[in-house]
Amino acid sequence: MKHGPRIITVANQKGGVGKTTTAINLATALAAIGERVLIVDLDPQGNASTGLGIDRQDRTVSSYDVLTGALTIGAAAIPTAVPGLSIVPSTLDLLGIEMEIANAPDRVLRLRNALSHNTAEETGFSYVLIDCPPSLNLLTLNSMAAADSVLVPLQCEFFALEGLSQLLATVEQVRRSINPSLTIQGIVLTMFDRRNNLANQVVEDVRAHMGEKVYDTIIPRNVRVSEAPSHGKPAILYDLACAGSQAYLQLASEVIRRERRLQAA
Repeated sequence: MKHGPRIITVANQKGGVGKTTTAINLATALAAIGERVLIVDLDPQGNASTGLGIDRQDRTVSSYDVLTGALTIGAAAIPTAVPGLSIVPSTLDLLGIEMEIANAPDRVLRLRNALSHNTAEETGFSYVLIDCPPSLNLLTLNSMAAADSVLVPLQCEFFALEGLSQLLATVEQVRRSINPSLTIQGIVLTMFDRRNNLANQVVEDVRAHMGEKVYDTIIPRNVRVSEAPSHGKPAILYDLACAGSQAYLQLASEVIRRERRLQAA
């Protein structure tokens, strides 16, 4: 049995699929039902940090410090306005990290090593969610090397399956070469508009190809969810009653059920 937090990386090499929105709101939903959660923002754009109300001028520590070994995870984690939810924020320094550690023998293992140093005992987190950049680069490889599983947000659009196959191939490559225990936690369909025939067809196609890997919960396209980051809040704090917030609460319950099944297996 693994000791320490469950580590889930939220990844998709395609931008605009609701990846950061999913990371923020899933983390908030997990915290709302009593889990202690940490987000590691590995995207140089820092949208997860902004979406949780961490102003750029307040980011005196960051995931860059963790990857360079300057700080431990515990020292780099800062609390958010959500009880039970902390974040290791991102800064633009991350843009240069690939060149900085490119020749280091442990360049793909920097985050894994940082997270393995008694994170649970040091900070009490039960879940760590890693928000990746929208590309398959060294930062994404670090996240997959460190993770127990990968959660894939997938927009209900025409090219969804094409992008998914590329990501799954990367996961399989990481499993073979770096992290044999890495699994697909699940695929969450996002930005769903039931009035759109194409969106309904994408849901059918993804479920036909991926079966039980696809979560039952579907995240609808929702104006309140889109508005929330500009207010520095997760949708669940911005408007708990909206359809998007309710969907993320359902997703959190489904994630926990899957995690319990994985740990019992």
